[in-house]
Amino acid sequence: QVQLVESGGGLVQAGGSLRLSCAASGRTFGSYAMGWFRQAPGAAREFVAAINWSGSNTYYADFVKGRATISRDNAKSAAYLQMNSLKPEDTAVYYCAADQWGLGDPRPVRYDYWGQGTQVTVSS
Repeated sequence: QVQLVESGGGLVQAGGSLRLSCAASGRTFGSYAMGWFRQAPGAAREFVAAINWSGSNTYYADFVKGRATISRDNAKSAAYLQMNSLKPEDTAVYYCAADQWGLGDPRPVRYDYWGQGTQVTVSS
């Protein structure tokens, strides 16, 4: 069992940056892949970024490539999403998720555990 808690969201002006954090409980955090997803009002949940269990492989949605960096610290049972050059269209609730297969995957259905989300609002 893994419990996930996101933090770091907030209101930021376009062009600004945010670092989202995902704190995990459970002794097996280091074996899970971690993903970040987002959901805007009236829209489906969409993949943002993922990282495999060791941190050696990362994956990004096209709309954040070059603007986001996913990372993890297994010693701290935490994952992070650094987002730069934020745009108003990045406004959404951001969720972190854990995938027990450990490889990283863009499909939400692959993830076993989800956090409650953190709101990111980018003003123009």
